[in-house]
Formats: sequence, C-alpha cells, structure tokens
Amino acid sequence: MRIAVVILAGGQGRRIGGNKPLRVLAGRTLLNRAVEQARQWSGLVFVAVRDRPQAAGTESFSILDEPGIEGPLAGLAAALREAKALGCDGLLTIPADMPFLPTDLPGRLASAVSGHQAAIAASGGHLHPVCGLWPTSALQYVPGYLSTGNRSLRGFAEAVGYVVVEWPADPADPFFNINAAEDLAAAEQRLR
Repeated sequence: MRIAVVILAGGQGRRIGGNKPLRVLAGRTLLNRAVEQARQWSGLVFVAVRDRPQAAGTESFSILDEPGIEGPLAGLAAALREAKALGCDGLLTIPADMPFLPTDLPGRLASAVSGHQAAIAASGGHLHPVCGLWPTSALQYVPGYLSTGNRSLRGFAEAVGYVVVEWPADPADPFFNINAAEDLAAAEQRLR
C-alpha cells in the first residue's frame, strides 16, 4: 500500500495560547517533530493548515484545509484529495501535538484496514481518530457525511466504518497530546 502522511496542524490552539504546532518541545517545534516522524513512514508528507503561516519553518508540502469544513475533517478531506491525485492508496493522519507516536503506527494500521474505510488508533480504551489510516477511496464519502451537518472526524469514521487498533497506555501513553502549557511541561519531563 502506497501511503502519504498528513500532519493535521490547522487548529487554533486556544488552550495553549495560539499556534500550537509552533510551540517548542526540547528545542524543536511540535510541527518539526511530527514532520521528522512522518518522513520515517513516507516520502510524501503533507501539513494541513488553515493558512500557510501555520506551517512556517517546515520543508513539507503544506495544503490548505478544505474550504467550508472546520476541524480535523478539513485537513483529512484536503489531504485525501491530494493523496488520491498523486496515486496513493492510503493516507495516514497524525496530529502535530502528539510527540510520542509509536513507530509501528502505519504498519499496524495498514495490517488492520483491509475491508474497512479506516483503521483508527486507540490506547487505554480511548479512541484517537486523528491517528488513522484512511484508504483514499474514503474521499467519496466526505460530501455525503458533510450533508448531514456533522464535521467530527470520529463521526466520519463511524459513518464509513472503521476498525480499532489498540496500543497499551502503560507505562506511558504513546498518544499523549499537548493541549495546554502543563502538557508541554509534562512532555519536556518525559523526554529527560
């Protein structure tokens, strides 16, 4: 399966004071950390943003969120369209704010996705819809889902059908995400 990776970085980051992907963790921005991780998985890495300055300082191809859609689904829709146009079979979505993602994420999701429109990561019983593998054929379902008035990535996964791939959350959750200054401090501590 030829996959592209999209880093979902278009959020407003209100809880952390704005532009979360450009927050620095151990000397590197969250976005640059995510790009480095994504490049280990694919030679085709996109950064989905609301506007281009959100991708400042990265060498990855930035794409603008799909107009008229809010939240992570906007980045998924734009990246699915781009990945499909480039001949990819699948699209791995990851957020910019999860600096400890497991290295086996794409392999395990790819092994599970067959027969489904998505494979979604989970840990400790919590679903992480922003960490998923989506066949590019899922793009055909976006307009119908949007016509229901919903915009949730989780809701989209439920609408198209997904399989859950579970990781252990102990001793440390690989899907720990940074939403506030305290989370950034905890991530710094975890890296020591």
